[in-house]
Formats: sequence, structure tokens, C-alpha cells
Amino acid sequence: MSTSAAGKMTALVTGANSGLGKAIAAALAADMRVGLVVRDRARGEQALEDIRAATGNDDLHLFVADLADQSAIRALAQSVHERFEQLHLLVNNAGTAFAERRLSPQGIERALAVNHLGPFLLTNLLLDLLKASAPARIVNVGTRINTALDFDDLNWERRPYGLMQAYGQSKLGNLHFTFELARRLQGSGVTVNCVFPGVFRSNLGGTDGAQGLLLKLFARLLGWAIPSPERAARRVLYVAKAPELANVSGQYFGYRKTIPAPAQALDAQANRRLWQISEALTTPTQPGHADA
Repeated sequence: MSTSAAGKMTALVTGANSGLGKAIAAALAADMRVGLVVRDRARGEQALEDIRAATGNDDLHLFVADLADQSAIRALAQSVHERFEQLHLLVNNAGTAFAERRLSPQGIERALAVNHLGPFLLTNLLLDLLKASAPARIVNVGTRINTALDFDDLNWERRPYGLMQAYGQSKLGNLHFTFELARRLQGSGVTVNCVFPGVFRSNLGGTDGAQGLLLKLFARLLGWAIPSPERAARRVLYVAKAPELANVSGQYFGYRKTIPAPAQALDAQANRRLWQISEALTTPTQPGHADA
């Protein structure tokens, strides 16, 4: 695998200021140049300093972008192109949930905008860099909620809005995206897989978000020891770095093995349909865009 001018492979991790994203970035920083994508500059700078202190790696780079805003994603992709001459690993980790329906600057329901359209647009805008650095990997961090997308109401304009329902459906988009992108990238030297990191301590939806409250309840009632983000990161790192997965693409992983995907995500026609809708909502224009 080719390396950067600094002699290191280069990785980019979204949602890297805390939790799972920070744990992934810190582990990768042991031997890679790492770009941290964050929404809050102050928290991102603190994460960068923490990782630098823990690893001794000075080749860390901060990118600030609100992944709900497509203009910010385009500016982010441009900054990555300007700063990195190669990109060997893209980890689409950032995710969020909202108690009430909120819209992005483009008028898209924000969970869908961040959790699905954000990775879709960013990945397509960076595909030229990934292809030029091949062999390269894309890892999409998903969840394991058995649901199905309502293609006729992706923006939650007609249905009653629910935090976990909107979150689950937006994250299902990661699987549709993974499977269709893998098909489009065949023979390119770039692989793409999705991984479920398991249940772990998280600030999803804020400190009072649904996941946080449920985990606290289960821990209190059942005495569960909720895994740390560092432990959850091991699943992601396996998919990102394991030599035996060098040529594996279009798979859904749990702990070091593939797991079943919801039925809708296994429907190739549904995958293509969501791709076309996502393309219409984002209109990727960079030369790296994966064509049908």
C-alpha cells in the first residue's frame, strides 16, 4: 500500500471530537496520519491535543464542519484535497439523533442529513483521492435496528416524527449506501464495508438523548457494565485495518464477522433507488463521484 510523503498512510475520521470517533482516531494515530472532522472547534482542538499527548503523533489535522450542511461538506472536501495528497482510509462515524423534527440548511430532516446524506456526499467528493491512493478503504459506522426506509416520506413530512425511528431509518441508509457503493467500486482498489460497533457509552442525541437514557436505565436495573467507546472502536478498527479484509467489500460486520442486514438493504433495486434519491438531494460534482 502506498504511503504519504511523510511515510504514513492517511486516515480521515468524522465525529472525532469525542466518544467512538475519538477512540478510533486515537488508535489510528499510533501509526497513521489522521484527520479529525469535528463540528465544534474547541472540542476538536482538545481532542487533537489529547490524542497527540497519548500517541506522540504530531501528524494530526483538524477539520471543522457541520455535516448537516452540504455547503460545509463541500468546503470540507476541498480542504481535505488541499491538505492531503493521499487518503487511504475514510471512516464515516459521525451520527446524531433529535427529539423533534429539525431541518438542515438545505431543508432536509437533520438526522437524514447528518447520518446518511453527509457520508454519501463526503465520500463521493473524496472518491478521486481514495482511488488515487488505492488500495484504500471506506468504513461506514452503522447501527443494528431492524427497520425499513419509507421512500415516500424520507423527510418526515407526513408521518409523526420519532427520535429513534428517524435515527434508525437514517442509519439504515448507511447499509443501502455501502452495498450500492461496493457494486460501483468493483475493480477500483477501494473497498467499502459497514460495521455495527455494538452498544456502548455514547452521547447520541446529547447527554439526555434516548440512547443515553436507555443505557442508564439498563445499567441500573440489570447491573450491566456498558462497554467503553475504546472497546467499541475495536470492531471498527478490525474492518479498517485487518489484512485479511484487504479485498473484502460490500459486507456488514459485527464483531470480527459478518452479520445479517435488514431485508430492505439486501434489495439491490432499493439500494439503487436510495442512491438516485441521495444523488438528487446532494448532486455530487467532483470527478471522484461513483457512476452507475
